[in-house]
Amino acid sequence: MTNQTADITPRHKTGIRPLYFGVLIVSLAILLLVNLALGSVDIPLGDIVQILVGREAASDAWNKIIINIRIPRAVTAVLAGSALSVGGLLMQTLFRNPLAGPSVLGITAGASLGVAIVMLAGGTITSIFAIQQLSAFGSWVIVIAASLGSAAVLLLILLISIKVRDNVTLLIIGLMIGNLTIALVSIWQYFSRPEQIQDYLIWTFGSLGGVPLDQLWILAVVTLVGGGIAMALSKPLNGLLLGENYARSMGLSVSGSRIWIIVSTSLLAGGITAFCGPIGFVGIAVPHLTRSLMGTNDHRVLIPATLLMGAILLLACDIVAQVPGSTTTLPISAVTSMVGSPVVIWVIIQRKNLQASF
Repeated sequence: MTNQTADITPRHKTGIRPLYFGVLIVSLAILLLVNLALGSVDIPLGDIVQILVGREAASDAWNKIIINIRIPRAVTAVLAGSALSVGGLLMQTLFRNPLAGPSVLGITAGASLGVAIVMLAGGTITSIFAIQQLSAFGSWVIVIAASLGSAAVLLLILLISIKVRDNVTLLIIGLMIGNLTIALVSIWQYFSRPEQIQDYLIWTFGSLGGVPLDQLWILAVVTLVGGGIAMALSKPLNGLLLGENYARSMGLSVSGSRIWIIVSTSLLAGGITAFCGPIGFVGIAVPHLTRSLMGTNDHRVLIPATLLMGAILLLACDIVAQVPGSTTTLPISAVTSMVGSPVVIWVIIQRKNLQASF
């Protein structure tokens, strides 16, 4: 039992972890400024800093652009990256599967189905533009629907995991459940009008620019609540990583921990999907990057580090998506896939045996 605990918190990197956290925080601040500086309108960095500290810039138009457009986009990238990364970390620990994540296990697809059902009931198609037109109450309805959709898929996979212990089989089942939910939305899409289909396709590309300033607090609240629950689950997550019997010997309620993990992941994945559309690969790649950097599986270290790493990665992807020097903005889900896939391949090659971490 002592050896198992030592595997979670190796001593050789303990002394330099504060340095790593410092580097992550500085990197996040730099990328945030770079993200705010990008756009079709060139705004001097000095004026951006002036606006951030509450002062007026040289142009009133610059104030409006930064406050109403660029800050909401950058903050959305930070929240989305953090939420999806922590959601992936929780899934990988819960299922003890190195390839688990909100997008792979069909949780994101379940959230999309929840949003689609609400929009269908309202007589319109799921769209980031439709979300912008809703009141705060309407946004809460969408977030709840997305969270319930992701929770339903996650609960179904969790029930199946009781019977199916093989990680690869469970992963395939998760993919099939995700495909089933996508098929249900596709059938409804088939009977929709052409203009509705176009809006839906735009939403499926994923976007960080669809959250207006007056509704950004809703996304922040959902992310903070989900992340707070995850932080409170650090000890149960460490216990589950060492096996259910070990967790019970620590006096932990395994069933209760699973329920709270479902609640946290559903809020994190559901809230982000509701506002930003499906964004893949962040939840898979970032936890592996964080484990490699921190040299530990202790969730007391991993969760805050994953929050920072996820925010950094999605900010970097958003910088790439905006294609610096042009007015073109690429779909964020396409960029995360291009960045996330090589990262996962690199981590697998470097560590050779990911399953040993679980």
